[in-house]
Amino acid sequence: MRPGHGVNADRSAAAASVGFDWRGQPLQLLGAKAAWDPQRRTLLVADLHLGKAESFQAYGIPLPSDGDGETLNGLLELAHQLEPKQVVVLGDLIHSRLGLTGELRAKLAALPELLGCQLRLIGGNHEQGSWIEGLPQEPSQALGPWWLSHIPEPRAGLLNLCGHLHPVAVVGRGADRLRLPCFSYCETSERLALPAFGRLTGGHPCSPGERGWLVAEGAIVAWPQGSRQLAWP
Repeated sequence: MRPGHGVNADRSAAAASVGFDWRGQPLQLLGAKAAWDPQRRTLLVADLHLGKAESFQAYGIPLPSDGDGETLNGLLELAHQLEPKQVVVLGDLIHSRLGLTGELRAKLAALPELLGCQLRLIGGNHEQGSWIEGLPQEPSQALGPWWLSHIPEPRAGLLNLCGHLHPVAVVGRGADRLRLPCFSYCETSERLALPAFGRLTGGHPCSPGERGWLVAEGAIVAWPQGSRQLAWP
């Protein structure tokens, strides 16, 4: 075990998290835009969209190529804190084949060793037609009480943990409005959507009636349903 990690790291990460209990099954929603399953020591993230800048550059759209480093460093920091047994990406690890450069392929090949654990990928729509060496795209599947998918796939008797939606909410009104990424929970379909983990990603409004946990600057706030300060755009 690396010095400064393990149990103490769990407590450190928990300080920037909120607990989510589903039928007696605990899950931690992290201010770092990831979910942590403490029983299975599994770190879950979604929608990194690595190589997005390079994909846009291929079409002549100038975007800075520094977003991937920030995204990957954030993932490594979480893994070093929590020491998971596995990291599961809920789809859209990459943005497109155009952005899957030799440099990015090399980074992805080194990623499991840097994480210190197994890296798994649930295939997303942005991975279609791509091949990442050593990282096969897996189908949607169960992990204990969770149904892991990229696109929302409600599954009877399981909580669907998914990506794809890039949920955001708007806090405040007028000139003080802030657009923040969030976790969004739909009780009707028993679906919890993770915020996009990537730094170069947009967001889409949550549906009315969903419960939200807002994240900003590494902090997370469980927002009560019906709050007048929260508006789903």
